[in-house]
Amino acid sequence: MRLIRGLHNLRPADRGCVATIGNFDGVHLGHRAVFQRLLARGRELGLPATVITFEPQPMEVFAPESAPARLTRLREKLGALRASDIERVMLLEFGPKLAAMPAPEFVQRLLIEGLGVRFLLVGDDFRFGRGRTGDFALLRDMGRVAEANGAGFAVEDLHTITHGAERISSTRVREALARGDLEQARHLLGRPYCLEGRVVHGDKRGRAIGFPTANIALHRRVSPVRGVYAVRVKGLGSEPWPGVANIGTRPTVDGTSARLEVHLFDFDQSIYGRHLEVELVLRLRDEQRFESFEALRAQIQRDAGTARAFLGA
Repeated sequence: MRLIRGLHNLRPADRGCVATIGNFDGVHLGHRAVFQRLLARGRELGLPATVITFEPQPMEVFAPESAPARLTRLREKLGALRASDIERVMLLEFGPKLAAMPAPEFVQRLLIEGLGVRFLLVGDDFRFGRGRTGDFALLRDMGRVAEANGAGFAVEDLHTITHGAERISSTRVREALARGDLEQARHLLGRPYCLEGRVVHGDKRGRAIGFPTANIALHRRVSPVRGVYAVRVKGLGSEPWPGVANIGTRPTVDGTSARLEVHLFDFDQSIYGRHLEVELVLRLRDEQRFESFEALRAQIQRDAGTARAFLGA
């Protein structure tokens, strides 16, 4: 998969593709159904499938305090796009310059002159450009005009993808995760929900109470999950390693930033700097504040016992 970071990194060979535009947070089953349609159209036209996406996500720029929690970091999203057989990703930095670009200029510079899009798949409620004035009708009209000159594109709207009677969306995945319904989240995502990151040095408090933890920075302003979970950890060998994890601010020690801390069962190796993938298997409880480290240690012991029993560890 070729990653193109910004218009300035486009090559002449990048011209000519089928494309879709969006945040694609979580890369859930609805997104993957879109990619399958895009890939099929690309095969018909003999053109690569390109996903156009943004970093940061627009809401994180326009309304950072109310922006939804990220389901996937950029690295995780790119990995999921690669697993979906997407051939190219056009990554646009979303900031004041891009936000101020008039919608017709966005279409002309990016879609027509830059990527040479021949087929575009977007939602009929898609909005873009300065003041969000660009819409499906503008894309259709500009695509037709350019096509008459030999350099345009056809536009097709995305049909709603449902699970049961409800629309599959990143919002529904977040809601499922917030209430601890990992099974529902898995159905919507088409895979278990995981968090990824590199093991960093922590404050060593876990080791002091007999439960050493691998500390993983979440790299999110807001975490979509909180609490204590039974987990399986990939990246330590050929098989996932069982453990118990806390995701939150650690109120017992007056923590402020959200952190993922994983206690790996029967494991005693130095793994600082390793990149791990933590699969959330079962939500055990909310994060809570304890009056003493002894009370915290006793609860972690109970959590670890529950997690071991569930995971067969």
